[in-house]
Amino acid sequence: MDAHTRRFGEDACGEGCPVEFTLEIIGGKWKGVLLYHLIDGRKRFNELRKICPAITQRMLTLQLRELEEDGIVHREVYQQVPPKVEYSLTAFGMTLKPIILAMKQWGETYRQQSTADRANQ
Repeated sequence: MDAHTRRFGEDACGEGCPVEFTLEIIGGKWKGVLLYHLIDGRKRFNELRKICPAITQRMLTLQLRELEEDGIVHREVYQQVPPKVEYSLTAFGMTLKPIILAMKQWGETYRQQSTADRANQ
């Protein structure tokens, strides 16, 4: 079993659970959050740090790099001093928009429900 097979949960026939495959790409604590904020347009690295202050610089770099390797995020480097780097969703990355927005809606609904449940206890 090679690294690609392990990463994407494929069995010996090269098939795996599509949900598992999707979560390998966008799962984790930060990728969904980063994708949500990139839906609005380009963001600089430090903008993303301000939006997500709990993420470490190392983790942000790692998550963005993985999303770039998977063709979800585009990294644009401007040759100027100081260097300017912007991140945006690729056309392929934009296909995740309905999924990310559905996750946002579900999260809002769940938060309201759990708040109401706690108030009724």
